[in-house]
Amino acid sequence: MESRRGPLKSAVPSNLVSLVRRCSRTACGRPAVATLTYVYADSTAVLGPLATYAEPHCYDLCSEHSERLTAPRGWEVVRLAMDSGPPRPSGDDLEALANAVREAARPQDRQDPAGPGGRDTDPREIARRGHLRVLRSPES
Repeated sequence: MESRRGPLKSAVPSNLVSLVRRCSRTACGRPAVATLTYVYADSTAVLGPLATYAEPHCYDLCSEHSERLTAPRGWEVVRLAMDSGPPRPSGDDLEALANAVREAARPQDRQDPAGPGGRDTDPREIARRGHLRVLRSPES
C-alpha cells in the first residue's frame, strides 16, 4: 500500500505474530497485565487479572494504565485482586485433572459403578457430563 509520502510500513512485519498481548491504549506498546470490562447496566468498570483470551468487548491494559485508570463521573471502579506471580494449580484443579485422566482411562464397555441409571444416589445431583456432576446449592 502506498501513500503520498511513500510506501506504508507496518509496525510489526506481517510474517511475525507477537505472542504477547499489548495494552489497548492508543500508542502504548507495553505488555498487558490486566483486563478492563465495563458493566453498563451497573455503571461499573471492572479491572482484574489479564483474561485468558482476548475478548472483543474487553480492554487489555499495561500496569501503568491499569494503575491510573479512572471511571466516568457516577461510575464505580472495581479492582479485583491480581496475582503477582504465575498462576499455580489449586488442589481442586489437580483433583479435576486426576479425575479426568481416570475417566479417560476407563474402558468404555465397562458398566458404570453408579448403577444402571448412570447416576449416584446423591439427591443433590441435577446433571452429569463425563466425570463432572452438577449439584443443587445447599439450602441455607
